[in-house]
Amino acid sequence: MKLLTAIVLAVLTGMQNKPSEGTKMPAPLNFTMKSIDGKPIDLSKYQGRVVLMVNVASQCGFTPQYAGLEELHKKYAASGLSILGFPSNDFGAQEPGSDPEIAQFCKQNYGVEFDMFSKIVVKGPGQAPLYKYLTAHPKFSGQVDWNFEKFLIGRNGDVIARFKSEVEPASKQMVSAIENALAAK
Repeated sequence: MKLLTAIVLAVLTGMQNKPSEGTKMPAPLNFTMKSIDGKPIDLSKYQGRVVLMVNVASQCGFTPQYAGLEELHKKYAASGLSILGFPSNDFGAQEPGSDPEIAQFCKQNYGVEFDMFSKIVVKGPGQAPLYKYLTAHPKFSGQVDWNFEKFLIGRNGDVIARFKSEVEPASKQMVSAIENALAAK
């Protein structure tokens, strides 16, 4: 009887941890993240906008992409683009600063006005739930490889593109994807 009870409990526990058939994964805008100044931000506030999520770092060879990201922000924010920067120290310890230090660096060196968030983990143990979702997406799955990887979210809240670090914000590939997403209603 004890064995039967243990088996039933194991089956029931396993069923509770699995999504039911037909259950959709949460959209990337169904998360709450902490802004770089420590306030909780419900990402659903970006619903209906095109969102570019980027894991960033201040001491990386790709750090100059902050300038390109800020240019995209200036050019397309009024049309519905939101850029979200998520500092991470996961790659070569290239983001060692505190949130206030990161905010000051971004403002002083690149004039960053797009939304920045508190430092998070984007891969491995301790990975932020948002990045667990992004890297498990059926069409764009796989671990983040380095700083300045970019996930493009359409107006409907779905991930519609992923760009590796080497893809510059001003590249034809990225600008075209953003413009197409902005044009979709």
